[in-house]
Amino acid sequence: MGDRPVLTAADVSDSNADFVADPFLVRDASRWLMFFEVLEAKSRLGVIGLASSEDGLKWRYERIVLREHFHLSYPYVFTWNGAFHMIPETGAAAAVRLYRAAPFPSRWEFVAELLPGRYWDASIVYWQGSWWLFALDEQASLTLHYADGPLGPWVQHPRSPVVKNSLNISRPGGRLIVHEGKLVRYTQDGEPTYGSSLRAFQIDGLSKTAFSEHEVVGGPVLAASGRGWRATGMHHADVQRLGEGGWLAAVDGNRARLVLNWRAGARRMLNGIL
Repeated sequence: MGDRPVLTAADVSDSNADFVADPFLVRDASRWLMFFEVLEAKSRLGVIGLASSEDGLKWRYERIVLREHFHLSYPYVFTWNGAFHMIPETGAAAAVRLYRAAPFPSRWEFVAELLPGRYWDASIVYWQGSWWLFALDEQASLTLHYADGPLGPWVQHPRSPVVKNSLNISRPGGRLIVHEGKLVRYTQDGEPTYGSSLRAFQIDGLSKTAFSEHEVVGGPVLAASGRGWRATGMHHADVQRLGEGGWLAAVDGNRARLVLNWRAGARRMLNGIL
């Protein structure tokens, strides 16, 4: 497949799309599913699209599965209580919102507001008996909340914000993963421009009273290539562990165009980025 994205705005068949971005992967029976942002050219609002693949290499666009009257992006899909749920980015609605598949994967219904306020790219993970929620706030800081379940109530961590006023390491950049027994979070580096690269931090300590982390050596883990579909930036990754030590990852990239459009496509990579 060379250096070509597996999915671009041109593949979106049920809307005039300006770009696609923020891919998240889930495994359903014998196939892979990818949920991602589609920016609609007419409304200038993001909606959530769906693509499918039998092998994780060749992808087929399916349809738009979630649309609201406000902007949506970053469709963080996860399972809870045997059902698929999604926390898309809904900062324009002034709340972090939870959706549930009804039915999966083609339709999603609103369940509840998890946090009031303007947050971006909320990222949830279950770790050592609790649920943790990282999100960017209006001060360009990384907030942290915890709860017994996704419906909350969510309690602000005493160390929150765990990163303050930083365009380099505050904004979440994809699914939190477990690597060698440690949580790893991806973060967007927004300098010199938004979406320029992606960095990774290993979380060394996470409890209801403490938080510590350090950057993974060798960063950034994704960056502009200077050519092609990711010529000017990369800012997102969802990394899935496969059998026998392999990895499948969905990432996105940007190519400067005459009209200012971010994130020209989403593609896959194998064999890990850590």
